[in-house]
Amino acid sequence: MDKLYIVVIAFFLNFSFADNNITFSSCKTLDSNETCKDDILPPDTNSSNFEEEFGDTNKSATFDPFEKYNRVMTSFNDKLYVNVLDPVARGYSNTVPEGGRVAVSNFIKNIYYPVRFSNNVLQFKFKNATKETGRFIVNSTFGILGFFDPAKTNLGWEESNEDFGQTLGFYGLPEGPHIVWPFIGPSNLRDTFGIVGDTYLNPLSNTKYHSINYKIPQNRLQEAGIYSYEKLNQTSLHLGEYESIKKDAIDLYPFLRDAYTQNRIEKIKE
Repeated sequence: MDKLYIVVIAFFLNFSFADNNITFSSCKTLDSNETCKDDILPPDTNSSNFEEEFGDTNKSATFDPFEKYNRVMTSFNDKLYVNVLDPVARGYSNTVPEGGRVAVSNFIKNIYYPVRFSNNVLQFKFKNATKETGRFIVNSTFGILGFFDPAKTNLGWEESNEDFGQTLGFYGLPEGPHIVWPFIGPSNLRDTFGIVGDTYLNPLSNTKYHSINYKIPQNRLQEAGIYSYEKLNQTSLHLGEYESIKKDAIDLYPFLRDAYTQNRIEKIKE
């Protein structure tokens, strides 16, 4: 939004000073024989230095080689959400009590333990990795397979959400160009590799890794079904949030792109 304000200000300044040869009468007629000479206003130095002071907005524009594709995919995901996911999620929320939907969310989060644990270790956050192990043990037992979260409610152990995209950023890998994926949403080149890396550890993915056999879905169809239900349940717990975000967007695609980028920067810094 700051860039937008600068562009608007620049437009009005350039419009106002488009003609630098504006004349102002600075003399007074002393008698009828005196010829009045007008002073010519010199070029406005403030206007000419505007670009130097604020920078060339074109040069500082976000590197976005996939913008045309990303805009199309953003529109697709938006229509999918508005016309399919949101109505179904509202019907689902009216059918399943909130407590049941929260329990499902807790169960899924508990299953993601290998992803969080591994990425905390890779980032040398050993205290968080230990806490994640404690959370998994407590919630899997006293929390009845993770449907409840006594580790948080009773012990105050918060999740330490880390993924492989954050791990790559931790080691200094640049984010690369922005990419919007169907169904998944905003991402970038680094986080796309991160998603691929996390699938090998994610128990809800069908991707096999050597001899480790703790995967829940046994084929791609089951994996897609589990992902769809997870997305539906998650959406039902956050109804109205997407609409609230959209109403502040003049142009939806760059708004979501910049919001995603800033969010990922902050997560990597944590």
